[in-house]
Amino acid sequence: MIKNKIKNILKTNTFIYKIYAFCLNSFLGILRIFIKVEDDIILMNSFGGKKYDDSTRVIFEYMKTQEKYKKYKIYWAFHNPDEFEVEGAEKIKTDTLHYFVIALKAKYWITNSSIERGLKFKNKNTIYINTWHGSLKKIGNDANINAFKFKTSKCDIVYAQNKYDLENMPRVCNIPKEKVVLVGYPRDDELFTTTEEEIIKIREKLNIPKDKKVIMYAPTFREFNRDKDGCFIAPPIDIEKWREKLSNKYIILFRAHYEVNKILGIKTDDFIINVSDYPNLNELLKISDILISDYSSIMLDYSILERPIYSYAYDYDEFEEKRGLYIDLEKELPNGICKTEDELLEKIINCNFELEKVKTKKFKEEFIAGDGNARKYIDNIIA
Repeated sequence: MIKNKIKNILKTNTFIYKIYAFCLNSFLGILRIFIKVEDDIILMNSFGGKKYDDSTRVIFEYMKTQEKYKKYKIYWAFHNPDEFEVEGAEKIKTDTLHYFVIALKAKYWITNSSIERGLKFKNKNTIYINTWHGSLKKIGNDANINAFKFKTSKCDIVYAQNKYDLENMPRVCNIPKEKVVLVGYPRDDELFTTTEEEIIKIREKLNIPKDKKVIMYAPTFREFNRDKDGCFIAPPIDIEKWREKLSNKYIILFRAHYEVNKILGIKTDDFIINVSDYPNLNELLKISDILISDYSSIMLDYSILERPIYSYAYDYDEFEEKRGLYIDLEKELPNGICKTEDELLEKIINCNFELEKVKTKKFKEEFIAGDGNARKYIDNIIA
C-alpha cells in the first residue's frame, strides 16, 4: 500500500517526481561508470514487471526454441518474482540495486512498456527493444495526463501494429522513423492460426456450456475517473439488466483492470465469469464470439479473429478531452460507439454475425499489420 501511494505521488506530482528522478538518475549515472555492458545478457519484463505475458513472453518462448540464444543469460524482472514460474531465465525483483545493476550490464532490453522505472539511465551500448502493447489511446507525451510524461532513454527498436503507429511512435518515443518497424505484435501471432480444437479445449477448461455463445467485456482503466475522495468511480453497468436480456444465449467473460474489478465486485456465477486474473488473454480472445470494450487496443488484436466488436464508450467526450485518442472511434470502429447501456444491449441482441464478420475483416485490414510471424523479427536485432 505504501509503495503504491508513493508511485501515485510520483506520477501526479511533477515537482516531487523531478527531485526523485534527479537523485536516482545521478546515482545510477555514477554507478554506470563502473559497470561494463556484457554482450551475453538480456533483460526482459512485461508491463514494467507486473506480469509474465504479452509480446515479451512470446519473444522469450520463441528464443528458447532457437539454438542461437542458448549462449545468452536471460533475466526476467518482476515486482513479485515468487508469483511467477519462468523456465529458462533468472527472475529478479524490480526497484532493487540488483535490478539496476543487471539493467546496466545488459546488452539487450526487451519490454512491452518500459525498463527504466520512470528514470533515464540506459548504457549507450545497450540496445533497447520495445514491442509496446497497443495505441488507440494516446500514449507517452501525446497523452493529456501528466502521469505518462516521464523522461526516459530513447528506444532503439519499436514494434508497430499498423501504419498509424508508424506516424505516431516516432513522435511519442522521440526517435527516428526508421527505428519503428511495421511487423505487428508478437502477442498476436497465435491469433492468426486459431483452431476449433483450441477453442473447444479452452471452453471446457472454463466450464462454458456448449449451447452458449461467449461475450468478453474488457473495459479500459480510466486514470482520471475518481470521486472527490480520490476513489475510482464504477462504470455504469447493470449486470442484472445484462442477465435479463442476454443470459438465454450468452455467457459473459468479465476482464478488467484491478481497480475496475475491485469497485465493481463482479462474482462468477452461471452467467458471468470473472477472468480479470486469468493468465492468458489470448485464450479468452479465441473463445469469445463477441468483444465489448471501449478505448482499448484489445479491439485491434481481436479483429484478427474477424468477429463482432462493440465499443461501450459511455464517456467518449470526457475520455477524448482528458486522455485523448489517435483515431475517431465513431467513424473507424466496425460499429462506431455505444454511449448508453441500452443501445449496446440492443445491438448485441440484434447482432447479425455474418455481417459483423465482414465489417471486422475490413477494420482488420486497415489496422493490423503482420502475418503471424512478428516474434521472429527478434532474429534481425540480436546477433
